[in-house]
Amino acid sequence: MSDASLEGVRRPATGALAAAAVWLVGISPVSRVYLEPDPVRRLEMLRRGRRSWVVGQHIAAAGTAAVPAAFARVAISLPPGRAKVFAATAAVALAAGAPLFVSQLALRASDLERFAARRLPAWPFLAYSWLHVLALGSLSGDLAGLPHRGKEATALGLAAVGSGAVLATTGDIPPFVFYVSEQVAAASLLRRV
Repeated sequence: MSDASLEGVRRPATGALAAAAVWLVGISPVSRVYLEPDPVRRLEMLRRGRRSWVVGQHIAAAGTAAVPAAFARVAISLPPGRAKVFAATAAVALAAGAPLFVSQLALRASDLERFAARRLPAWPFLAYSWLHVLALGSLSGDLAGLPHRGKEATALGLAAVGSGAVLATTGDIPPFVFYVSEQVAAASLLRRV
């Protein structure tokens, strides 16, 4: 596959890059809350930043919904072949996980106490996270099927394996890894060779 055949992917890749950036902005307003082990301090942080937290959850939900759509457009834009199949698999995994995470974001915005105490139902987040690990692995396969994208494919593959290992061990994900990895995938599709 030539780089010229990838020209039609650039616009959807720009959309994927922007969608992941929207999510990153939305998830960041009270970012240290994710790393704070004490539930009382987490709740204090959330109450102090309540307005930005609630707005952020809505922005993150918009990004969470936009990312699968953007990667679906990437998959549609790719010429037939292995890269297209992997991109489509990533888009399907992202689309399947998005409603699960959006529901969690709604709970995070509406019930600060339960979120701070880590008493929200765990299964939607875990299902979303495992689907996201699958998506990262698929994006790695997508890039591996394209010319001159080996380093990015390897980075995404390592991100998928590392995220899966952390998720299996801790029940959580490394902060920001998913969407930064998606930005790497989208940026790689924008890169001219």
